[in-house]
Parts: sequence; structure tokens; C-alpha cells
Amino acid sequence: MRRAGSRLAPWRPWHRVHSGRARQDRSGSCKLKGNSVSYKQCLIALNLLLAGVACAQDHPGVDAFVSRATSEHGMDAEQVAALLAGAEFKQSIVDAISRPAEGKPWHQYRPIFITDKRIEEGVDFWNEHAELLAQVAEKYQVDPQVVVAIIGVETFYGRITGSYRVLDALATLSFHYPKDLKSDRSGFFSNELMEFLLLGREEDLPLNEVTGSYAGAMGMGQFIPSSYRAYAVDVDGDGARDLWRSVDDVVGSVANYLHVHGWEPGGPVTRRAVPAANADLSLLEVRDYTPRKSVMELHDQGFHSAADLMPDRQAALLELEEADAPSLWLTFQNFYVITRYNRSPLYAMAVYQLSEAILAARDGA
Repeated sequence: MRRAGSRLAPWRPWHRVHSGRARQDRSGSCKLKGNSVSYKQCLIALNLLLAGVACAQDHPGVDAFVSRATSEHGMDAEQVAALLAGAEFKQSIVDAISRPAEGKPWHQYRPIFITDKRIEEGVDFWNEHAELLAQVAEKYQVDPQVVVAIIGVETFYGRITGSYRVLDALATLSFHYPKDLKSDRSGFFSNELMEFLLLGREEDLPLNEVTGSYAGAMGMGQFIPSSYRAYAVDVDGDGARDLWRSVDDVVGSVANYLHVHGWEPGGPVTRRAVPAANADLSLLEVRDYTPRKSVMELHDQGFHSAADLMPDRQAALLELEEADAPSLWLTFQNFYVITRYNRSPLYAMAVYQLSEAILAARDGA
């Protein structure tokens, strides 16, 4: 069921060929200069046309990618080559991946997302879609405030979904990943580019038009292509997993993502920790947020937390850089699950704190 009045960006008509000279008809063929040709021929011609207009870059490694697409997924080599010929290198994407917000200290990162406006609009979003959120929370066994907060952090409740062509973003990061960063993630983005092509085939998306973030994340929940294919769900029952204009599908897909990764409904996310004089501070150097030690073990190693925590609950340690002195936290399974959505602990903490602020504001309204 789609709900009227959602505050999403205007929907762009995906199910068409994007060209003033070509159009697809309902039979699956298209008209090109008055002649009826197959959709495949139309797609090839269109992409070659776009490639010429775009003055596409020479993408190193594209031949190997095309070969892989053909041998592993049965794609047409000419279509893939033509599509990639139209992908443009974007220096702004390289610049953005080189200085992500998650590189900031916590005391600078937090104010980006924990704002009165984002809290107020989170309450509005929840109230507007209360029935949907209640149904999804029950079905997927998740906490609704966290679903709302993820959408709030990712796209400000659908307001900012990204303006880069996903094709350009993924091609840039696959074939032109900056060499001066700590690790080479070109392989990751190459896989996401392949997933994007597969997603286009499955969901009938016009790959030349789809827009998203500089890292290729799409829609209101900012799913990368592999996550879209694996975790997006069709809640409204229209036969498509629509993460741009169907709030039902968006909310359900975020909830499904959390569920599949092991969300514990009603479970703790994180609690403040107080170090004793004998605290083993070397544990803070292990930046692994998989809960591996019990609350009691960490207590015995000098990290004390809330008395209501079960002693055998598994936890991890987190240190955040505040303006004056670092803050220490115990993090639990649900914190770890949020880091599966985005691996930054800053992101996970922002989602948690925003979710708590939205919940408190709604309960107090």
C-alpha cells in the first residue's frame, strides 16, 4: 500500500528509454527514427549515442569487467561495453570518497545528524507512517525508532537521495579508485558495479538514469546494489522493490536488513562505560565492534557500566573523541547490526542517539 503525502523527491519515470530520439513501446521494442527495432538493438544504439555525447573516459580494466559480465552472468558483451562507454569519470566522486564525513572526530560528526530539525521531522515521519512502522516492526522484529533514524541519517527522510548517476559513481570508483588512500577498494566497487547491472536486469531500471550517492547508494534508505538485491522487499505488493517512491518498500527493506543481520528487539544498543584506575586501556585499540566479551569480563578488566545489564551479555568497547576528553562505551549486538548497514561506529552511534531522541520527543508530544 502506498501512502499519499510522503515527502519524497519527485519520482523519475524509470520504465522508459531515456532519449529524445528513442522510445520503448509496450511490446518491448522501441522506435528509433521511425523504424521498429528490438529493445536490445535500441539499447546498444542509445548507449553508443550517449557515449559520444558524454565524451566518456578510457576506463582501465573495462575489458576484464566486460569479460566477467559475459562469462559469469551471461550478459551481452556489446551492451555492457556500450553502457560503460557512457560512464563518465567524476573527479568530485574521487574527492568525496577521499574525505568522508566519518573521518571527522565524534564531536564534529554528531552535530551533523543530531539536530532539532532532524528529530522533529523524524517524529513527523513516524506519525505519518505509524501503522506501517508498527506492522513492519512486528513482522521483522525490529524497533521502529531505529528504522526511522536510519532513514533520517541516510537521506533526511527522503529529501536528499543523491544526484550522481550511479553508473558514473561506480565506474569511477571501480576503474579510477584513488591510489593515495590507505586501502584499495576498487574491487569492492567493481563488484557493486556488476551488482548494479544485475539489479537493472531484475528490476527493469534504466541504468543511464538512476541517481544516488557518490558511492553508488540508492533511494531513501541508500542501499548499495548488492544490498538492494539481497535485502530490499516488496511490501506494497506491486511486484517491484521500489526504494525511491514507495515508503512501504523503503521501511520494510530497512527493517529486513536489520532483521537478517540479527537485530534483538528491545535489546540495548550501547551504554556509557566508566574506566576504573586499573582499566586495561589496551582493549580500546582493538577496533572490532563484534561483541566478544561479557559485561562481567569487561567489568573485571576495569570498564564499569549500567547495573541493569545482564553480566553474561556480550559486548565490545568503543572510544569516541569528544571536544574535551574521550567518552567510553560498551556496545552490544544491536550496535554491531547497525555497523552492518554502515561500518563506521560514528554512524552507528548517530543512528542510535537520533533514534532515542525521536522516541523521547514522540513520547513527550
